[in-house]
This record gives sequence, C-alpha cells and structure tokens, in this order.
Amino acid sequence: MEVSMQSITLATILAVLTTWAWRVVNWVWLRPKRLERLLRQQGLSDKPYTFLFGDLKENSRLLTEAKSKPIAVSNDIKPRLLPFLHQSFQTYDLFMSIRPTPSVCITNPGQLKEVFSKNNDYPRPTSNPLVKLLSDGLTNHEGEKWARHRKIINPAFHMEKLKLMLPAFYSSCTEMVGRWEKLVSVERSCKIDVWIDLQNMTCEVISQTAFGSSFEEGKRIFELQDEQARLVIIALQSVYIPGWRFVPTKMNRRMKIIDKEVQALLMDIIRRREKTIRAGKAAGDDLLGLLLESNMKENVGMSLHDVIEEGKLFYIAGQETTSVLLVWTMVLLSVQSDWQARAREEVLQIFGSRKPDLDGLSHLKIVTMILNEVLRLYPPVIELRQTVHKETKLGKLTISPGVQLSMPTLLIHHDKELWGEDAEEFKPERFAEGVSKATKHQVSFFPFGWGPRICVGQNFAMIETKMALAMILQQFTFELSPSYVHAPFSVITLQPLHGVQVILRKAN
Repeated sequence: MEVSMQSITLATILAVLTTWAWRVVNWVWLRPKRLERLLRQQGLSDKPYTFLFGDLKENSRLLTEAKSKPIAVSNDIKPRLLPFLHQSFQTYDLFMSIRPTPSVCITNPGQLKEVFSKNNDYPRPTSNPLVKLLSDGLTNHEGEKWARHRKIINPAFHMEKLKLMLPAFYSSCTEMVGRWEKLVSVERSCKIDVWIDLQNMTCEVISQTAFGSSFEEGKRIFELQDEQARLVIIALQSVYIPGWRFVPTKMNRRMKIIDKEVQALLMDIIRRREKTIRAGKAAGDDLLGLLLESNMKENVGMSLHDVIEEGKLFYIAGQETTSVLLVWTMVLLSVQSDWQARAREEVLQIFGSRKPDLDGLSHLKIVTMILNEVLRLYPPVIELRQTVHKETKLGKLTISPGVQLSMPTLLIHHDKELWGEDAEEFKPERFAEGVSKATKHQVSFFPFGWGPRICVGQNFAMIETKMALAMILQQFTFELSPSYVHAPFSVITLQPLHGVQVILRKAN
C-alpha cells in the first residue's frame, strides 16, 4: 500500500513537471515559431526568432548605443528613441518583432482607424504585474470595467468643471513666473533649467486640481511615482517571466515598497475627503471630489482600491503629459525664434498683461498650431500597443490570437508619406486649418490616442499648457543655453535626459 501511494505521488509529480515543462517550451519556442510562420506567410518580415529573447537583446543593444551619445538639436529623434523599429521601418514594408510575443507594426491610417475604433476587439496587452504597480487605473481596464470607470470619470473633465480649475492653473503658473522674474530682475537675463521648474509647477497643479492638496503634500507622491516609472521601464525592457514578481529581488522589493507608500498617502487623502462628505460638506471641485460625487451616483461604483488606482493615474498622466508638452515647446520655440515672436504677439494681442481666461485661451490660434506641431514631433507617448485575443482580419492581414499590434506614434507622426518631405521640420502652419485638414482626415495624428479610448484628460492638459505658455510669453523671451544637451529619452513619457537649460530675458 505504501509503495502504491509513493508510486501515485511520483506519477503526480512527474505529470505536473511534464505539464509545466510543456507550457514553458510552448511559451518560449513552439508558439512564437508557429505565430512567426503564420505572419511570414502573409508577407511580414524580420530576423528569425531566437530562443526566449527574440529581438529583445538587439533592441536593448541599439537603445544603449543610441542613448550613449546626445544628438544635434534637430527633430530627427527616431533613431535615438526607437532604433529597432526605425531600422525595420526603413527596411521592410510590413514587419514584426518577436520577443517571445510576436508584435506586428501597424502604420497604415486605415488599419490604425480600425484598431482604435474597435477597442473591444483590440484590447491593451496584459501588463507585466510589476507595471501595474505604477497604476492600474482606466488605461489598463477593458470591457465593462473600462466603460464603468470612464462613465464615472468623464464628468470631472467636462469643460464647465475644467473652468473651475483655472484658478489653480493660474496660481501655480504665477508662482513659477514670479520666481523667474526675480531671477532676471538683477541682470535682465539668467540661465535656468526650465524642466525642473515645469515639473514642479505641473506637480503643484495636479496636486491642487486632483486632490485639493498643496504641492508639499503631493510632492512625495510625485517623487515616488517618478521613481516607479523608471523602474517600470527597466521591467519592460526585460523578458517577462510569469511569477517573477514574487522573487524578492532588489527591484521587486523597491517597487512594492513604493506602491505601499503611495497607496497609504492616497488613502489618507481619500478618507479625509470621504469624512468631509459624510459630514454634509461639498465634495469639492477638484478631480477627487468630482470623482467621488460621480461614483456615489452609480449603483455599482468604484471600490476604494479603484479610486486609489485612478488617483495614481491622475498623478502620472496629469503631471507628465503637461510638463513634457511644455518643455519641448520651449525647446522648439527657443530654436524657432520667429514662431516664438508670433506666439507672443498673439498672446499680447488677446490678453495684453491681463490674466489669461478660458475664452481667450480658446482663441489662441497660433499657439494651438504650435502645440499641435510639438505634439506631432515630440508625442508624449512614443508607442502604443494593443493585442488580439481571437483570430481577426485587419485589412489584408489575418492576426492570430496572442499577437500584439504596435502603433509607433513617433514613426507615424514623422512619416514622410503621410506628412510630406518636410515631415521632420517644425512647421506649425501645417495645422493652420485644423487637425483634420493637416491629416487629410486620416488617422495619422494621435498624441492622446484616438477613438473611444482617447485620453479623457486631453482638454485638461491643453488648457493648462496654454495657460502656462501664455503667461511665460507675456513676461519673457528665451533661447537655449550653450550648455543644453539634446537627449530626449522615454520614461513612460518623452523627457529630456539632461534637463533643458535656457537663457531667460525679460520681454520688452
């Protein structure tokens, strides 16, 4: 009987090990090779898949090489930021990358429109669980949960609600501009790293508009989320091994410590607000108050965990999108002094020295053209990814389950076939008649995404950016310092690696 039980136990262990081994072999070799064969049969090209890493090693090598040296102040930033895709884009009409998850690069406007429009057919890829520590909010949800969260969050970003946030935009911008005025008052000019100040300013704005808290209260959350984002990038550049998050590596432990601290800080803010609401006071006009108010109206609303995760997303998306748009705008206007002068003339014509208001901001045509061109050349997120869970027809392609779709925003925004031979040049006039005319009604410009899942905070970011830029142009002229090093790099959003040193002068 004892021998029989031992035999059964041994057989069970062998069966489990055999099943596990089969799944591993299928994941790292059989499945990638089968999907690769199916894609090649349809005319897609790339180097053959290699065991486990695929093209990940080559991609990492090219990225390391590209980042090792700065580039000239030009707009041809593709080889530095997406060297592997850029290289493939020049070599093949249709191409894929195999990591072990195959990824098909989609650049055709018609196919892009279909992918963006049918968000249920092309959901986001299942995230590395470590990545979800940064935020597991709206951008990660699918289906019914995404629809429910979007419905609850949408009212907070209606234009009449954003109008209530203008005082917070203005006060934070005033504080930054005031510091700059003191610096230039002594010698009429000064050198400053505007990237640092723009980050602080947008962090102050998101702290106030999202949670009604001061910069000092929100500063720790901002710092922790920034560190978490950098660790996420490292995780994304490595092969994801199921269960790896449970291994107590130094990085895994640090990411979990950060997550616990951010959750505790946000929970404290949320519970204080809920206590205020229960006491019969108004929910408040900030994003958290509006979110809680909207949530209470739903039969099936968000849990406390959901609210915390959306709060984490507010911080990372609301702060970074605006700061990177502002900083690249200042870089390009420093180089394009004629456009800087035209933007300043428009701002002074509409506002003079007055406080910018929402109606005036909506009439800034030249500033809007400039911002759209900056978003085209320096999109906040340089690549979007979707996935396929069932066999799907996409144009002439048949996409098998498990294949990812890569939509390299940066490459598409710089594509000469879509934008003309001057695609690399800073030419805001291409947006003179609006986005639809500039793109010939094609899906070729999507800095905030496109379709049903377009960024809910797009108007928030654009109004804040226009407010800040208008107030800067009212007071200063600026040019790049000789010490500036042009080194854009991507950490969730597209940032300047070495800051942005400019020479500020008081505008006449």
